[in-house]
Amino acid sequence: MNYSILLGLLVIYLGLTVLLAYIAYRRTNSSKDYLIAGGDTHPFLMAMAYGSTFISTAAIVGFGGAAGVYGMSLLWLTFMNIFVGIFIAFIVYGKRTLTIGKQLGARTFPEFMGLAFQSSFIQKFSALIIIVAMPIYAAAVMIGAGRFLEHLLNIDYTLAILGFSVIVALYVISGGLKGVFYNDALQGSIMFFGMVTLLIMTYGKLGGVINAHKALASLTSLVPQGLAAKGQVGWASMPVFGSEIWWIVVSTLVMGVGIGVLAQPQLIVRYLTVSGIRQLNRAVLIGGIFILSSTGVAFLVGALSNVYFYQTKGIISLQAVTDAVTKQPNVDNIIPLFVNQALPEWFGYLFMLTLVAAAMSTLSGQFHIIGTSLCHDLYRSSSLALNRIAILIALAISVYLALKLPVSIIAIATAIFFGICAAAFLPAYTASLYWPKVGKKAASASMVVGFSSSLLWMAFIHAKEAQALGLAKLLFGRATLLSFPWIVVDPIIIALPISIITLILVHVFVEIPQQITEKKELDNTLTALSGE
Repeated sequence: MNYSILLGLLVIYLGLTVLLAYIAYRRTNSSKDYLIAGGDTHPFLMAMAYGSTFISTAAIVGFGGAAGVYGMSLLWLTFMNIFVGIFIAFIVYGKRTLTIGKQLGARTFPEFMGLAFQSSFIQKFSALIIIVAMPIYAAAVMIGAGRFLEHLLNIDYTLAILGFSVIVALYVISGGLKGVFYNDALQGSIMFFGMVTLLIMTYGKLGGVINAHKALASLTSLVPQGLAAKGQVGWASMPVFGSEIWWIVVSTLVMGVGIGVLAQPQLIVRYLTVSGIRQLNRAVLIGGIFILSSTGVAFLVGALSNVYFYQTKGIISLQAVTDAVTKQPNVDNIIPLFVNQALPEWFGYLFMLTLVAAAMSTLSGQFHIIGTSLCHDLYRSSSLALNRIAILIALAISVYLALKLPVSIIAIATAIFFGICAAAFLPAYTASLYWPKVGKKAASASMVVGFSSSLLWMAFIHAKEAQALGLAKLLFGRATLLSFPWIVVDPIIIALPISIITLILVHVFVEIPQQITEKKELDNTLTALSGE
């Protein structure tokens, strides 16, 4: 390893990061600057901030590693990321959010929800969900960066996490959302170049596009018996319909993240940072290209890593990352190991910057919204000092989780957070944009029921979380309360429909009758007054 080259790259990168943070600090003069970057951000900055916040090491390392196990079926998630996460998000949700948000004067997502329904409870409950759940996602992002730095630099994982987190905190705390946006533009550009280079070099290593995909299709017979019994049929096709792996891929990885992106608070606030609809339209193409170059590449390379490991070691990716002592595979190590062993040393340095950029851009958005939710929305303070203290609290919690969560957790932790946000926020958020007659009772009920049903499904039904938590075993003597296929059906598939139904029922059977009664009482009062 050439430490002089590595040190030089890090010095240049960190120097640019510090410079941009300083510029943002000088230009942050008000809470509006700190919360929504002044509200007049350039479309390129907004698109890069949205895309680089959306796509993190969780997508590149965690979901790329999952593609090493489940194959190219994860490319459906890339489709969902572009069609739902960019096109639907910007055109259907973004425009209305921008228009209504400007009218309401909203500067955070919880504030938007609270003002839309004229409810302080909704604002505070939204903030509380973010504060409680977001650190899980932030920890997943940290783990992705930490694992790669551990492999590339041969340093202690804990040291990698701590050093990395301090750097992120410095520019988020100093520059607020302007600091986040300026650095996201830099980091997004690094990510784009690094991921495109990764795809080109991977195909070059495997003999070209056609040869690489033919080789991947020919590995069907190498699918481990345990995976085959659960529905895996190879790395170039979908799992068996209705099988355990099919449910994991479709309900958790594709639907959980693909739909959950619409209700991500740290992304929704990006809509409020541009001055008008025209700027938002211009950001769609930039965002779509960025998502394609990041998730599409990560999932392709993750699947194709099986070809490399088989050709060089006679094993598949899952076996390459299996611990010799515990016999447990760590899926989160597939991408770092492939880059470290298959590609030139100089590219390892470039990819390190790519992952550092990906993690920093996402973490900065996460820490920023946790801090603003705690300070601005929960405690109703506009103090920049308190915002920065809140970010430090969020950082400490996320670092603790990153050091305590088990292996192979990145993709699952990300999907959990996206699913919780979808069930808790999406129905009420959609109603705030397109169904103005819905009141705070229906919205509040939908949010509480959606959030609660997600947690209950994870605690007692969904095997991945229920077995880890052990509540079902403790209370009922069973690892999960239901059997297959329910134990592999992601909470979003259950909780989101329940949340939608709750909103509709409360509005129809509680709010509408109340509105009719209030109208009759008003009419009677007016009639009585006119008679007098």
